[in-house]
This record gives sequence, C-alpha cells and structure tokens, in this order.
Amino acid sequence: MSPEPTTSAPATSASAAPGGAYIHNIGYRHYDGPRLGRAYARRSLFSQSLRGSYGLGRSAKSKVLPMLLFAVMCLPAAIMVAVAVVTKTGSLPVSYSRYAVYLQAVIGLYLASQAPQSVSRDLRFKSIPLYFSRPIERSDYVASKFAAMAGALLILTGAPLLVLYAGALLAELDFADQTKGLAQGLVAVVLLSLLFAGIGLVVSAVTPRRGFGVAAVIAVLTIPYGAVSAVQSIAFAQGNEAVVGWLGLFSPITLIDGVQATFLGGTSSFPNGVEPSIGAGFVYLLVTLAVIVGCYALLMRRYRKAGL
Repeated sequence: MSPEPTTSAPATSASAAPGGAYIHNIGYRHYDGPRLGRAYARRSLFSQSLRGSYGLGRSAKSKVLPMLLFAVMCLPAAIMVAVAVVTKTGSLPVSYSRYAVYLQAVIGLYLASQAPQSVSRDLRFKSIPLYFSRPIERSDYVASKFAAMAGALLILTGAPLLVLYAGALLAELDFADQTKGLAQGLVAVVLLSLLFAGIGLVVSAVTPRRGFGVAAVIAVLTIPYGAVSAVQSIAFAQGNEAVVGWLGLFSPITLIDGVQATFLGGTSSFPNGVEPSIGAGFVYLLVTLAVIVGCYALLMRRYRKAGL
C-alpha cells in the first residue's frame, strides 16, 4: 500500500506519479508585472546612499555624528542671523561664498565619516555583486554613489546659507544683494560638494577597511592644506605675492577658496588676503573641474579592477 503523504498544502491539487509519489501544485507563477529597469534601480541606490549618509534607515547610533555635524554647520549661521536682526547691521559678517571655507574642518569630518561607509562596506563584505543582480551596471553604481555623496555634502553646506539668507531678509537687508550673494554661495558649495565627494570616495574605495578610509580622507584633506598654507606664508614673507596665488592649486580647500575669491564675490584666506589674478582664477576653476572628472574616472577604473 502506498504511504500517505507527509506534507499538506491548503487547497492545492495533487496528482499521483509512478512509484506512489505525489506531486503537489503549490501555485508558483511567473512574475508578469512591470519591469522597472535601470533607472529605478539607479534612483533606489541613490536614495538609499543619500539617506544612509545621515543615518536614516540605520541604527540610532549611526544618526548621531552626521546630525551633530549638521547642527554644528548651521549653528554659526543662526548666531549671525540673531546678531544681524538684533543689531540692525547693514551686512552679514561673513559672505555666503566664504561660509563653507570657514567651516572646512566640519565638512572634512563629515566626509571622513560618511564616504567610507558609503563604499568601503560594500567592498569589505563583497555585497556589490548583489547590486548587479538587478538591471544595473558599473556606471550606474558609480554615478549613484557619487551623486549621493555630493548631495549629502550639498545639504550640509547649503542649509546654513539658507539660514543666513532668511536672517538677512528678516534683518531687512537689501533683497537684490542678498539674493545675488546666495546664488554665488550656492555655486561655491556645489563645486565644493562635487570636489570633496570625488576625493572622499576615491580614497575610501582604495581600502575596504572603514577605519583606514576615515584616516586616509582626513589626511588627504588636511596635510596638503597645512603644507600649502605654510609655503604660502613663507612665500609672502619673502615678497613673492604672485607665487602665493598659484600655490593654492595644490590643496582641495584652497582650490575652492581661489575660485570663490576670484569669481563669486568672496575674499581669500591666503596670507594678507592675497587673491589669485583673473588668469589664475580661470586655472583654479579648470583644475577644480578636472579633479572632479578625474575622480569619477578613477572610481570607474577602481570598480572595473574589482571585477564589476
């Protein structure tokens, strides 16, 4: 006598097969719904990476540092707004395009903490092939990660400018001047966000160890800046003011400083306020754009070497 089947399936049909086995039809069907394709996968990766840069969708501990740094970025702007409103001053103490340069240390800490978590963990835990089980290619992955990191930095650096702008209007400062200054400041932080995002992701993608990535990003941002500032001071003391302007090409933050001082209505942090000439300013802008494009190309090369 054939043995009774030991499994049960609710409301399913069964048919006997030779040898007394039972074949149960449990209702598997092919997916016939819409295929969302690469664009949806790309948007999803961008959204997930951007949210992760502020700890959203992650543990409470992951939210502490990015939110704290965001508050630190906005706090000086709020204080300046309060002073401008109370004292009825005729201008803001800091120009819009200079604000991010003053708070470069906070931006560097944010980048060092978030760029490695964006790419290093995928490399360390070899989870990148899971992304490619979807209709997504290497260029989609790189573009999404790059855009998400730049977007996170833009939120960090752009929000204080909006606080300054709102405060300036409350203080009844000239609307046209403040709107022009805000536009110039936004251009400056867009360039800064793209430049820093590229550098941070390239450095972080070199190592799957997050701790090494954090240290490397901090080193890449601070060591060149310290060296350039020291050499600029020496050159200025020796009377070589023209050299001071060109030396800023060798550090990420001084690149942005030179661009905003030349074209965006700001002042320079170089010794004695020395600013690049107009010709040097165009070189600063071209070098900045070249570094952004170069970082993107290096990321593509890095993930091609990783077999992606």
